[in-house]
Amino acid sequence: IKIIPNLITQVKTTEKDGYTAYQVGFGEKREALLNKPNKGILAKAGVSQNVTHFAEIKADAVDAANLGKEIDVAIFTPGAYVDVTGESKGKGFAGVMKRYNFRGGPASHGSHFHRRVGSIGNRATPGRVFRGKKMPGHMGVDKKTVQNIVVVEVNQAKGYLLLKGSVPGGKEGFIKITKALKKA
Repeated sequence: IKIIPNLITQVKTTEKDGYTAYQVGFGEKREALLNKPNKGILAKAGVSQNVTHFAEIKADAVDAANLGKEIDVAIFTPGAYVDVTGESKGKGFAGVMKRYNFRGGPASHGSHFHRRVGSIGNRATPGRVFRGKKMPGHMGVDKKTVQNIVVVEVNQAKGYLLLKGSVPGGKEGFIKITKALKKA
């Protein structure tokens, strides 16, 4: 995984925002692609790079002196466990066999029921389809987290992080790597 600079662009405090967190900026693009509110945030933080993506990292205690500083990936050590969050690949409009692994109907002997949904409800009572019924629809482009992935190598000189296992999303996608929630 390629490591890109993550800069602290805003410090959220309990007095002003009602919670404590750091806003982190990443994903540099040319200046023409920045909007005016983001230019103001970056100018206030003293950040010279033109970052276009922002995320918040909640923290128990924040320090205003960290504003404009870069977050170091040295906190990840080989052998440590991490959780990786990203946006899954989009699959478009999918049927129930692909989307939910439904079995489908018989393939031959005059069957007219192959890859369709099947029954979706009852009769006159309740006379409607229950909320949450698994049906065809848009699949993918969801926020997914893969837990307990092992860090194999951290190479800051070449700018990469080597993980053992799969991570959500396609090539050139952004992912968020955090310390594992379920491992000590």
